[in-house]
Amino acid sequence: MTLNIEAAISSFGKAARLKLSNPAATGQPEDQLRAPFEQLLEDVAALCGFHAGTVVAVGETSQRDLKTRPDYSITVSKALVGFVELKAPGKGANPPRFKDSHDKAQWEKLSSLPNLLYTDGNSFSLWQDGKLVCSVLTLKGEIETSGAKLAPPPGLLLLFESFLRWKPVAPRSARELAHTTARLCGFLRDEVTEQLGLKSQALTDLAVDWRKLLFPDATDERFADGYAQAVTFGMLMARAKGIALSGGLDRVATELARSSTLIGAALRLLTDNAENQQTLKTALSTLMRVLDEVDWKLVSKGEPEAWLYFYEEFLDVYDKKLRKETGSYYTPPEVVGAMVALVDEALRSKRFNLHAGLAAPSVTLADPAMGTGTFLLGVLRRIAQTVEHDEGPGAVPGAIQSTLSRLIGFEIQLGPFAVAQLRILAEIVDLTSVASDSSLRLFVTDTLGDPYEHEEYFLSMVAALGRSRREANKIKREEPITVVLGNPPYKEKAKGRGGWIEHASPNKKDPAPLQAWMPPPEWHAGAHSKHLRNLYVYFWRWAMEGI
Repeated sequence: MTLNIEAAISSFGKAARLKLSNPAATGQPEDQLRAPFEQLLEDVAALCGFHAGTVVAVGETSQRDLKTRPDYSITVSKALVGFVELKAPGKGANPPRFKDSHDKAQWEKLSSLPNLLYTDGNSFSLWQDGKLVCSVLTLKGEIETSGAKLAPPPGLLLLFESFLRWKPVAPRSARELAHTTARLCGFLRDEVTEQLGLKSQALTDLAVDWRKLLFPDATDERFADGYAQAVTFGMLMARAKGIALSGGLDRVATELARSSTLIGAALRLLTDNAENQQTLKTALSTLMRVLDEVDWKLVSKGEPEAWLYFYEEFLDVYDKKLRKETGSYYTPPEVVGAMVALVDEALRSKRFNLHAGLAAPSVTLADPAMGTGTFLLGVLRRIAQTVEHDEGPGAVPGAIQSTLSRLIGFEIQLGPFAVAQLRILAEIVDLTSVASDSSLRLFVTDTLGDPYEHEEYFLSMVAALGRSRREANKIKREEPITVVLGNPPYKEKAKGRGGWIEHASPNKKDPAPLQAWMPPPEWHAGAHSKHLRNLYVYFWRWAMEGI
């Protein structure tokens, strides 16, 4: 018999009817479609011009409680092209219309995938980035009863060809990249959350290590978010540096660690375990396949603030609630410039008598909620202007290199931290015409975390993460800071959330630092004292030991 789409569907119908009508068959109805579908895919691949063995369907064990794991991942010449989700006959292939709560929740997550084929044996639909391609196509006949008489509708072969020939498209703008990345990062977070809920041993152990290394009080939800952002932005940073993802995450992490130690270490910690990679393979393999196409020069178009606007757009798509909770809103460059200028002028005043202002070697500046690094960038630019005006352009490179040891940034999220590092490194090159070989004093840490807590020492690949936390705590305990400048997250009702600053460290007998800034009762302070207290939760140490 000559193979054509009619013959392929006829064979599919015959095989499916035998499976579905077999009284000895066990499992869900969709399980009975697996073998017939795999043969259909093989036949359709041949009709689309693919050589035998080129298209491979990698099946998953059927687990109804998993919402982030489609039934098949499909590879073409060993490259991931998409996923297939099988449903019970009669359910249809239009997931936005599903009524079952499991199916609806599953679609909410799977819609983030870039290339996904749905079928219940009767109908087929192709979804790319959550959008329906063409229309839902329904076979002529019934999969359960028609057998060899089952016939294809017009356009079915074209639908399969569109699915099998999918290739990721390189984003052409920061906005496009942000939307694509945010959807996949969210899917990875969902997959981590789901596996933690199923008590995946490897991930549970990793979450324990994550808390020891960086965030002792991190919930599973916060760990899932930290994992997703660290891995996603680790891949993005690698692409920005021209590192290919196709060589595997281990090689990416190793190469990245040469210039971005903390992000490289985080990426390696989170992906080094083979069991974790297997557990999270849907999201990780998709991220690698899609982001490997990213060309940052094409995306940024030479715009120096492209990373800033990228993260703003990313977080808006990724999680609006998280954006609000963490106060992740960028400060307009004009506002940053004005604030930096005011601080610079204050340092030059008679009160402080520092002629060079922020460029003075005695000035150490910290941003306790650095975000994407906008304030630190503003400071670097101001110092460059001052030095060029006072000493000439030839003095700028040396002054900038010297300044790096006096700028400190704390950030609790790995996403904006990675962006800040990229922006600052790029700015250094722009101001000095050479790449910096100095270590930036940027730390992934909770500014409100207790710096007096017991610190563990870590060996091997996680040493960089443990060292970052120790160094951040040492700064909070001991280092005199001249200026605190930034735009920290604002919480109107922050009482009870100030950590050791508000409640004192259990590891130190001193009273809570916040008490030193509480107005005495006889002052009859009004509502404004509340705002002062909330700000002090972030600023206390630097204000007391600084100017």
